[in-house]
Amino acid sequence: MLASISGLRSDFGAVDSWIVERVQKSVANGLDIGGTNYAVEIIVKDNQSDPNQTAVAARDLVLREKCDLILTDDGDNSSGAAAELADARGVPMISTLSPWEAWVFGRHGAPDKGFPFTFHYCIGAGDVFKLYTDMWNGMQTNKKVGTIYMDSAAARGFADRQHGLPVLLQKNGYTEVNTGFFQLNNDDFTNQIAELIGGDVGILSGSCYPNHFATFWNQAAQNGFQPEAVTVAGPFLFPSALEGLGDLGDGMSTEVLWNPALPYKSSMTGQSARELADEFEQDTGAQWTQPLGISHSLWEVGFAALRGASDPKDNKSIRDSIASLKVDTVVGPLDFAGSPVKNVAIQKLVGGQWRKTKDGKFPFELVIVNAGTSGVTPTAELVPLSKIRS
Repeated sequence: MLASISGLRSDFGAVDSWIVERVQKSVANGLDIGGTNYAVEIIVKDNQSDPNQTAVAARDLVLREKCDLILTDDGDNSSGAAAELADARGVPMISTLSPWEAWVFGRHGAPDKGFPFTFHYCIGAGDVFKLYTDMWNGMQTNKKVGTIYMDSAAARGFADRQHGLPVLLQKNGYTEVNTGFFQLNNDDFTNQIAELIGGDVGILSGSCYPNHFATFWNQAAQNGFQPEAVTVAGPFLFPSALEGLGDLGDGMSTEVLWNPALPYKSSMTGQSARELADEFEQDTGAQWTQPLGISHSLWEVGFAALRGASDPKDNKSIRDSIASLKVDTVVGPLDFAGSPVKNVAIQKLVGGQWRKTKDGKFPFELVIVNAGTSGVTPTAELVPLSKIRS
Protein backbone atom coordinates (compact mmCIF):
# COMPACT_ATOMS: atom_id res chain seq x y z
CA MET A 1 0.00 0.00 0.00
CA LEU A 2 1.14 3.54 -0.83
CA ALA A 3 -0.03 5.90 1.91
CA SER A 4 0.52 9.57 2.78
CA ILE A 5 1.69 8.98 6.34
CA SER A 6 3.80 12.15 6.38
CA GLY A 7 3.94 15.41 4.43
CA LEU A 8 1.22 17.75 3.17
CA ARG A 9 -1.39 14.99 2.78
CA SER A 10 -0.70 13.34 6.13
CA ASP A 11 -4.23 14.20 7.30
CA PHE A 12 -5.51 11.93 4.53
CA GLY A 13 -3.29 9.03 5.63
CA ALA A 14 -3.75 9.48 9.40
CA VAL A 15 -6.32 6.66 9.61
CA ASP A 16 -4.36 4.17 7.52
CA SER A 17 -2.42 2.56 10.38
CA TRP A 18 -5.68 1.97 12.29
CA ILE A 19 -7.32 0.45 9.22
CA VAL A 20 -4.29 -1.66 8.25
CA GLU A 21 -3.96 -3.09 11.77
CA ARG A 22 -7.52 -4.39 11.58
CA VAL A 23 -7.11 -5.70 8.06
CA GLN A 24 -3.97 -7.60 9.06
CA LYS A 25 -5.85 -9.25 11.92
CA SER A 26 -8.69 -10.23 9.58
CA VAL A 27 -6.31 -12.04 7.19
CA ALA A 28 -3.91 -13.42 9.79
CA ASN A 29 -5.02 -16.94 8.85
CA GLY A 30 -4.99 -16.23 5.14
CA LEU A 31 -7.62 -15.40 2.55
CA ASP A 32 -9.89 -18.16 1.19
CA ILE A 33 -10.36 -17.85 -2.56
CA GLY A 34 -11.99 -20.54 -4.67
CA GLY A 35 -11.40 -23.24 -2.07
CA THR A 36 -7.72 -22.39 -1.62
CA ASN A 37 -6.22 -20.51 1.31
CA TYR A 38 -3.66 -17.85 0.40
CA ALA A 39 -1.28 -16.19 2.84
CA VAL A 40 -1.56 -12.40 2.74
CA GLU A 41 1.41 -10.10 3.27
CA ILE A 42 0.64 -6.39 3.60
CA ILE A 43 3.45 -3.91 2.94
CA VAL A 44 2.85 -0.22 3.61
CA LYS A 45 5.12 2.46 2.15
CA ASP A 46 4.99 6.14 3.12
CA ASN A 47 5.08 8.28 -0.02
CA GLN A 48 5.65 11.40 2.10
CA SER A 49 2.88 13.14 0.10
CA ASP A 50 5.43 13.68 -2.66
CA PRO A 51 5.16 12.52 -6.31
CA ASN A 52 8.89 11.74 -6.52
CA GLN A 53 8.87 9.71 -3.32
CA THR A 54 5.70 8.00 -4.54
CA ALA A 55 7.62 6.82 -7.60
CA VAL A 56 10.46 5.54 -5.40
CA ALA A 57 8.06 3.69 -3.08
CA ALA A 58 6.18 2.24 -6.06
CA ARG A 59 9.43 0.88 -7.53
CA ASP A 60 10.10 -0.86 -4.22
CA LEU A 61 6.66 -2.46 -4.21
CA VAL A 62 6.80 -3.50 -7.86
CA LEU A 63 10.44 -4.46 -8.43
CA ARG A 64 11.74 -5.51 -5.01
CA GLU A 65 8.66 -6.72 -3.13
CA LYS A 66 7.00 -8.04 -6.30
CA CYS A 67 3.52 -7.22 -5.01
CA ASP A 68 0.50 -8.80 -6.69
CA LEU A 69 -1.72 -5.76 -6.09
CA ILE A 70 -1.02 -2.16 -5.11
CA LEU A 71 -3.54 -0.02 -3.24
CA THR A 72 -3.17 3.70 -2.63
CA ASP A 73 -5.37 6.37 -1.07
CA ASP A 74 -3.21 9.16 -2.51
CA GLY A 75 -4.79 9.54 -5.92
CA ASP A 76 -3.08 12.88 -6.44
CA ASN A 77 0.54 11.69 -6.27
CA SER A 78 -0.02 8.15 -7.55
CA SER A 79 -1.36 9.26 -10.92
CA GLY A 80 2.12 10.00 -12.31
CA ALA A 81 5.20 7.79 -12.39
CA ALA A 82 3.75 5.22 -9.96
CA ALA A 83 0.77 4.50 -12.20
CA GLU A 84 2.97 4.48 -15.30
CA LEU A 85 5.27 1.92 -13.66
CA ALA A 86 2.34 -0.28 -12.66
CA ASP A 87 1.00 -0.21 -16.22
CA ALA A 88 4.42 -0.85 -17.74
CA ARG A 89 5.21 -3.77 -15.43
CA GLY A 90 1.71 -5.21 -15.52
CA VAL A 91 0.95 -4.85 -11.80
CA PRO A 92 -2.69 -4.12 -10.92
CA MET A 93 -3.12 -0.89 -8.98
CA ILE A 94 -6.22 0.67 -7.40
CA SER A 95 -6.18 4.29 -6.25
CA THR A 96 -8.67 6.69 -4.71
CA LEU A 97 -9.09 10.07 -2.99
CA SER A 98 -8.71 12.27 -6.06
CA PRO A 99 -11.53 13.19 -8.48
CA TRP A 100 -11.56 10.73 -11.34
CA GLU A 101 -11.18 13.48 -13.95
CA ALA A 102 -7.80 14.48 -12.50
CA TRP A 103 -6.69 10.85 -12.55
CA VAL A 104 -7.81 10.27 -16.15
CA PHE A 105 -7.07 13.58 -17.85
CA GLY A 106 -3.95 14.22 -15.78
CA ARG A 107 -2.52 11.08 -17.38
CA HIS A 108 -3.58 12.21 -20.86
CA GLY A 109 -6.28 9.55 -20.90
CA ALA A 110 -9.87 9.59 -22.06
CA PRO A 111 -13.11 8.19 -20.58
CA ASP A 112 -13.42 5.65 -23.40
CA LYS A 113 -9.76 4.65 -23.46
CA GLY A 114 -8.74 3.27 -20.08
CA PHE A 115 -5.32 2.05 -18.92
CA PRO A 116 -3.63 -1.37 -19.00
CA PHE A 117 -3.42 -2.24 -15.28
CA THR A 118 -4.37 0.81 -13.22
CA PHE A 119 -7.82 1.57 -11.80
CA HIS A 120 -9.36 4.34 -9.76
CA TYR A 121 -12.52 5.20 -7.87
CA CYS A 122 -13.67 8.46 -6.38
CA ILE A 123 -16.24 11.19 -6.83
CA GLY A 124 -16.37 13.12 -10.08
CA ALA A 125 -15.29 16.75 -10.21
CA GLY A 126 -18.29 17.43 -12.46
CA ASP A 127 -20.59 16.11 -9.72
CA VAL A 128 -18.79 18.32 -7.19
CA PHE A 129 -19.28 21.41 -9.35
CA LYS A 130 -22.99 20.69 -9.75
CA LEU A 131 -23.27 20.07 -6.01
CA TYR A 132 -21.64 23.41 -5.24
CA THR A 133 -23.90 25.42 -7.52
CA ASP A 134 -27.00 23.55 -6.25
CA MET A 135 -26.03 24.47 -2.69
CA TRP A 136 -25.38 28.12 -3.56
CA ASN A 137 -28.53 28.44 -5.69
CA GLY A 138 -30.58 28.05 -2.54
CA MET A 139 -28.96 31.13 -0.97
CA GLN A 140 -29.24 34.87 -1.57
CA THR A 141 -25.82 36.00 -2.84
CA ASN A 142 -24.39 38.43 -5.38
CA LYS A 143 -23.38 35.36 -7.48
CA LYS A 144 -19.72 36.41 -7.50
CA VAL A 145 -17.47 33.43 -6.78
CA GLY A 146 -13.83 33.91 -5.84
CA THR A 147 -11.51 30.94 -6.30
CA ILE A 148 -8.17 29.95 -4.78
CA TYR A 149 -6.23 26.98 -6.16
CA MET A 150 -3.08 25.22 -5.06
CA ASP A 151 -0.81 24.07 -7.86
CA SER A 152 -1.72 20.36 -8.07
CA ALA A 153 -3.23 18.03 -10.64
CA ALA A 154 -6.58 17.84 -8.83
CA ALA A 155 -6.79 21.63 -8.41
CA ARG A 156 -5.90 22.22 -12.05
CA GLY A 157 -8.71 19.86 -12.98
CA PHE A 158 -11.10 21.91 -10.84
CA ALA A 159 -9.96 25.14 -12.46
CA ASP A 160 -10.00 23.88 -16.06
CA ARG A 161 -12.00 26.30 -18.22
CA GLN A 162 -13.29 23.59 -20.54
CA HIS A 163 -14.24 20.89 -18.04
CA GLY A 164 -13.94 22.43 -14.57
CA LEU A 165 -15.80 24.64 -12.13
CA PRO A 166 -15.79 27.71 -14.45
CA VAL A 167 -18.12 25.87 -16.85
CA LEU A 168 -20.79 25.28 -14.18
CA LEU A 169 -20.39 28.80 -12.83
CA GLN A 170 -21.10 30.29 -16.23
CA LYS A 171 -24.07 27.98 -16.84
CA ASN A 172 -25.61 29.02 -13.52
CA GLY A 173 -25.06 32.75 -13.99
CA TYR A 174 -22.12 33.15 -11.60
CA THR A 175 -19.14 35.44 -12.18
CA GLU A 176 -15.73 34.06 -11.24
CA VAL A 177 -12.90 36.03 -9.68
CA ASN A 178 -9.98 33.62 -10.20
CA THR A 179 -6.90 34.45 -8.12
CA GLY A 180 -4.76 31.89 -9.96
CA PHE A 181 -2.60 29.06 -8.62
CA PHE A 182 -0.37 29.27 -5.56
CA GLN A 183 2.66 27.13 -4.78
CA LEU A 184 2.27 24.35 -2.21
CA ASN A 185 4.71 26.05 0.17
CA ASN A 186 2.92 29.42 0.02
CA ASP A 187 2.02 31.04 3.35
CA ASP A 188 1.11 34.58 2.28
CA PHE A 189 -2.31 35.12 0.68
CA THR A 190 -2.36 38.91 0.90
CA ASN A 191 -2.59 39.39 -2.86
CA GLN A 192 -5.35 36.82 -3.31
CA ILE A 193 -7.41 38.33 -0.48
CA ALA A 194 -7.04 41.84 -1.92
CA GLU A 195 -8.24 40.57 -5.28
CA LEU A 196 -11.26 38.84 -3.71
CA ILE A 197 -12.24 41.94 -1.73
CA GLY A 198 -11.75 44.12 -4.79
CA GLY A 199 -13.96 41.79 -6.81
CA ASP A 200 -16.80 42.04 -4.25
CA VAL A 201 -16.77 38.25 -3.87
CA GLY A 202 -19.77 36.75 -2.02
CA ILE A 203 -18.81 33.06 -2.30
CA LEU A 204 -15.38 31.47 -1.88
CA SER A 205 -14.44 28.23 -3.60
CA GLY A 206 -11.42 26.43 -5.05
CA SER A 207 -9.17 23.58 -4.00
CA CYS A 208 -6.39 23.39 -1.37
CA TYR A 209 -5.08 21.46 1.61
CA PRO A 210 -6.11 22.19 5.23
CA ASN A 211 -2.87 23.97 6.12
CA HIS A 212 -3.29 26.31 3.15
CA PHE A 213 -6.85 27.20 4.05
CA ALA A 214 -6.08 27.78 7.73
CA THR A 215 -3.43 30.33 6.80
CA PHE A 216 -5.63 31.92 4.14
CA TRP A 217 -8.77 32.14 6.31
CA ASN A 218 -7.00 33.67 9.28
CA GLN A 219 -5.40 36.27 7.01
CA ALA A 220 -8.80 36.87 5.35
CA ALA A 221 -10.40 37.55 8.74
CA GLN A 222 -7.67 40.03 9.58
CA ASN A 223 -8.35 41.85 6.31
CA GLY A 224 -12.15 41.89 6.62
CA PHE A 225 -13.03 39.41 3.88
CA GLN A 226 -16.48 37.99 4.84
CA PRO A 227 -18.23 35.99 2.10
CA GLU A 228 -21.71 34.49 2.50
CA ALA A 229 -20.51 30.96 1.75
CA VAL A 230 -17.18 29.13 1.77
CA THR A 231 -17.23 25.86 -0.16
CA VAL A 232 -13.71 24.69 -0.93
CA ALA A 233 -12.59 21.23 -2.03
CA GLY A 234 -10.05 19.51 0.19
CA PRO A 235 -9.58 21.36 3.50
CA PHE A 236 -12.88 20.45 5.16
CA LEU A 237 -12.57 16.67 5.05
CA PHE A 238 -11.13 16.73 8.56
CA PRO A 239 -12.66 17.99 11.83
CA SER A 240 -9.16 18.91 13.05
CA ALA A 241 -9.01 21.53 10.29
CA LEU A 242 -12.18 23.15 11.64
CA GLU A 243 -11.03 22.93 15.23
CA GLY A 244 -7.82 24.72 14.25
CA LEU A 245 -9.95 27.61 12.96
CA GLY A 246 -12.00 27.94 16.15
CA ASP A 247 -15.11 30.08 15.69
CA LEU A 248 -13.94 30.92 12.14
CA GLY A 249 -14.58 27.29 11.18
CA ASP A 250 -18.31 27.45 11.90
CA GLY A 251 -20.34 27.19 8.68
CA MET A 252 -17.69 25.92 6.25
CA SER A 253 -19.36 23.82 3.55
CA THR A 254 -17.95 21.01 1.45
CA GLU A 255 -18.48 18.00 -0.72
CA VAL A 256 -18.85 14.89 1.45
CA LEU A 257 -17.30 11.64 0.25
CA TRP A 258 -18.28 9.73 3.36
CA ASN A 259 -20.33 10.33 6.49
CA PRO A 260 -21.46 7.95 9.26
CA ALA A 261 -25.06 9.00 8.59
CA LEU A 262 -25.00 7.47 5.10
CA PRO A 263 -26.88 4.14 4.72
CA TYR A 264 -23.94 1.98 3.60
CA LYS A 265 -22.29 -1.16 5.00
CA SER A 266 -18.87 -2.74 4.70
CA SER A 267 -18.63 -5.84 2.52
CA MET A 268 -15.58 -6.83 4.56
CA THR A 269 -16.83 -6.56 8.16
CA GLY A 270 -20.58 -6.08 7.80
CA GLN A 271 -20.34 -2.85 9.80
CA SER A 272 -22.55 0.09 8.99
CA ALA A 273 -20.90 3.44 8.35
CA ARG A 274 -21.98 4.54 11.83
CA GLU A 275 -20.55 1.41 13.46
CA LEU A 276 -17.20 1.90 11.74
CA ALA A 277 -17.04 5.53 12.91
CA ASP A 278 -18.06 4.58 16.46
CA GLU A 279 -15.36 1.89 16.67
CA PHE A 280 -12.72 4.34 15.47
CA GLU A 281 -13.77 7.00 17.97
CA GLN A 282 -13.88 4.51 20.83
CA ASP A 283 -10.44 3.11 20.01
CA THR A 284 -8.64 6.38 19.32
CA GLY A 285 -10.61 9.05 21.18
CA ALA A 286 -10.48 11.07 17.95
CA GLN A 287 -13.40 12.13 15.79
CA TRP A 288 -14.08 10.21 12.59
CA THR A 289 -12.80 11.64 9.32
CA GLN A 290 -13.98 11.15 5.76
CA PRO A 291 -10.80 9.24 4.74
CA LEU A 292 -11.71 6.65 7.39
CA GLY A 293 -14.49 5.30 5.19
CA ILE A 294 -12.47 5.72 2.00
CA SER A 295 -9.42 3.86 3.35
CA HIS A 296 -11.63 1.06 4.64
CA SER A 297 -13.38 0.77 1.27
CA LEU A 298 -10.02 0.53 -0.53
CA TRP A 299 -9.38 -2.78 1.19
CA GLU A 300 -12.92 -3.89 0.42
CA VAL A 301 -12.27 -3.29 -3.27
CA GLY A 302 -8.85 -4.94 -3.12
CA PHE A 303 -10.10 -8.13 -1.47
CA ALA A 304 -13.14 -8.26 -3.76
CA ALA A 305 -10.78 -8.07 -6.73
CA LEU A 306 -8.64 -10.92 -5.40
CA ARG A 307 -11.66 -13.06 -4.63
CA GLY A 308 -13.07 -12.44 -8.09
CA ALA A 309 -9.87 -13.42 -9.88
CA SER A 310 -9.66 -16.86 -11.46
CA ASP A 311 -6.06 -16.94 -10.23
CA PRO A 312 -5.20 -14.38 -7.50
CA LYS A 313 -1.48 -14.89 -8.21
CA ASP A 314 -1.86 -13.93 -11.88
CA ASN A 315 -1.72 -10.20 -12.61
CA LYS A 316 -3.91 -10.35 -15.70
CA SER A 317 -6.53 -12.32 -13.82
CA ILE A 318 -6.60 -9.70 -11.04
CA ARG A 319 -6.80 -6.92 -13.62
CA ASP A 320 -9.76 -8.59 -15.32
CA SER A 321 -11.46 -9.08 -11.97
CA ILE A 322 -11.18 -5.35 -11.14
CA ALA A 323 -12.49 -4.39 -14.58
CA SER A 324 -15.61 -6.51 -14.02
CA LEU A 325 -16.04 -5.61 -10.36
CA LYS A 326 -19.27 -4.35 -8.82
CA VAL A 327 -19.26 -4.18 -5.02
CA ASP A 328 -21.28 -2.52 -2.25
CA THR A 329 -18.92 -0.89 0.23
CA VAL A 330 -19.01 1.31 3.31
CA VAL A 331 -18.78 4.35 0.98
CA GLY A 332 -21.61 3.08 -1.23
CA PRO A 333 -21.86 1.06 -4.45
CA LEU A 334 -18.77 0.97 -6.66
CA ASP A 335 -19.25 -0.26 -10.22
CA PHE A 336 -16.22 -0.63 -12.46
CA ALA A 337 -17.99 -2.91 -14.93
CA GLY A 338 -20.91 -0.61 -15.72
CA SER A 339 -19.08 2.71 -15.44
CA PRO A 340 -19.20 5.23 -18.32
CA VAL A 341 -15.49 5.80 -17.66
CA LYS A 342 -13.13 2.88 -18.33
CA ASN A 343 -11.04 1.72 -15.36
CA VAL A 344 -13.03 4.03 -13.05
CA ALA A 345 -15.86 3.51 -10.57
CA ILE A 346 -17.68 6.75 -9.78
CA GLN A 347 -18.48 7.25 -6.11
CA LYS A 348 -21.62 8.96 -4.85
CA LEU A 349 -21.40 12.18 -2.86
CA VAL A 350 -23.49 14.54 -0.73
CA GLY A 351 -23.09 18.16 0.38
CA GLY A 352 -22.34 19.06 3.98
CA GLN A 353 -21.78 21.99 6.33
CA TRP A 354 -19.66 22.01 9.48
CA ARG A 355 -21.52 23.46 12.48
CA LYS A 356 -20.28 24.12 15.98
CA THR A 357 -21.95 21.96 18.60
CA LYS A 358 -23.10 23.30 21.96
CA ASP A 359 -22.76 20.18 24.08
CA GLY A 360 -21.60 17.64 21.53
CA LYS A 361 -18.97 14.95 21.89
CA PHE A 362 -16.74 16.97 19.55
CA PRO A 363 -16.56 20.73 18.79
CA PHE A 364 -17.89 20.42 15.21
CA GLU A 365 -20.44 18.24 13.45
CA LEU A 366 -20.72 17.70 9.70
CA VAL A 367 -24.42 17.82 8.74
CA ILE A 368 -25.78 16.79 5.34
CA VAL A 369 -27.37 19.76 3.56
CA ASN A 370 -27.64 18.45 -0.02
CA ALA A 371 -28.38 14.97 -1.39
CA GLY A 372 -25.89 15.35 -4.23
CA THR A 373 -25.79 12.15 -6.30
CA SER A 374 -26.65 9.85 -3.38
CA GLY A 375 -30.43 10.10 -3.17
CA VAL A 376 -30.30 10.36 0.64
CA THR A 377 -32.40 12.88 2.53
CA PRO A 378 -30.54 15.98 3.84
CA THR A 379 -30.65 16.47 7.60
CA ALA A 380 -30.24 20.28 7.59
CA GLU A 381 -30.18 23.39 5.40
CA LEU A 382 -27.13 25.37 4.32
CA VAL A 383 -26.88 28.40 6.62
CA PRO A 384 -25.31 31.62 5.26
CA LEU A 385 -22.21 32.75 7.12
CA SER A 386 -23.77 36.16 7.83
CA LYS A 387 -26.42 34.44 9.97
CA ILE A 388 -23.78 32.43 11.79
CA ARG A 389 -21.70 35.55 12.46
CA SER A 390 -24.66 37.58 13.74
